[in-house]
Amino acid sequence: MEVFRISLEKYSSKLIASGAPARWNQDQQFVLYTGSSRSLSSLELVVHRSSILTNIIYRVMVISISDDRRLYNEIKESDLPENWRFVTAYSKLQSIGADWYNNRSSLILKVPSAIIPQESNYIINTAHEDFNNHNVLLIRNENFFWDERLLPKSSI
Repeated sequence: MEVFRISLEKYSSKLIASGAPARWNQDQQFVLYTGSSRSLSSLELVVHRSSILTNIIYRVMVISISDDRRLYNEIKESDLPENWRFVTAYSKLQSIGADWYNNRSSLILKVPSAIIPQESNYIINTAHEDFNNHNVLLIRNENFFWDERLLPKSSI
């Protein structure tokens, strides 16, 4: 399966994780957030940057992840607290993600996107023993650009 990650150009040539905390991980938990499509990954980027920043060079990382189901855990929306899409639920979601990360129960955690819950993000545990066994591969980088029609007229 292919998943997508939009990254700053300088970080786009290797599958490395910063260890920074986010919705599904705590500080110093080294995971890669990927989306099921380029468009979902674009929306995730806008949300996390709080805007469209046209002066930054991004690349789309096309990543192949194994189809072997034993490498996946899935969290369904029905398993989450009612407020899971809001920032106020971060500590609960980080706890769920931290348990998955620390237990190393799978290489990949499939979660619903908070932006479009019917679509999925795939979180990859780079500290998992299956990470370096050809189960996760950076296939290629692609150019990324913001279509002018997404920008306010004053930015063009």
